Amino acid sequence: MKVRMVIVVKKEATSTRQVILTLLKRNKELTVSTLATELDVTEMAIRRHLRELEKEELITSRLEKQAMGRPIHRFFLTEKGSESFPRNYNELSLGILKDLVDLSGTEIVDQLFEQRKERLFEKYQSEVTGSLKERIEALARVQSEGGYMVEYKQVEDGSFEFIEYNCPIAQVAREYPVACSCEQQLFKRLLNTDHVQRQSCIAKENASSCVYKVKER
Repeated sequence: MKVRMVIVVKKEATSTRQVILTLLKRNKELTVSTLATELDVTEMAIRRHLRELEKEELITSRLEKQAMGRPIHRFFLTEKGSESFPRNYNELSLGILKDLVDLSGTEIVDQLFEQRKERLFEKYQSEVTGSLKERIEALARVQSEGGYMVEYKQVEDGSFEFIEYNCPIAQVAREYPVACSCEQQLFKRLLNTDHVQRQSCIAKENASSCVYKVKER
């Protein structure tokens, strides 16, 4: 007698793709047939969703040999897929920083962000090179890869607007403004210009974006 696996999915997971991700998160690995049974849809429909999720690199699979019959694919989340679920990193980071302030004073937090700035500069300086426009384009790319959702544009006076629509560390930056000042200093060094003026800030002003005006040295 077969025992049907019962998997409870939160009501918020309304889309089929999110249900699939949630099932894989809770059960580590599942086959197409199991997913089809749990969602009460055809295997063809499940395969279509799985192909899309694989293209987005949210899931992958491994082939498992069977004693009889064809091997079967077992699907599971990639690291990117796991990271798509909510994380509590900001609360953890804030808690650690507050503990550091209690133990050693505010100077230690300033030192930490200065050290982070230096680490990022060393990481990106070989990628952010060329003319100012080329540097801005490269910086926009690396910042977007870091989750900042960047776009830039050149305005009539020849300067550039560098716009970040997301700030992954906004909650931390609200408590510790040194994070914002270090970002501005980092941009100046990477773009090789002192003319990097912040015009709006997500963390400080609850704005919809962080906007910098950038001009040649």
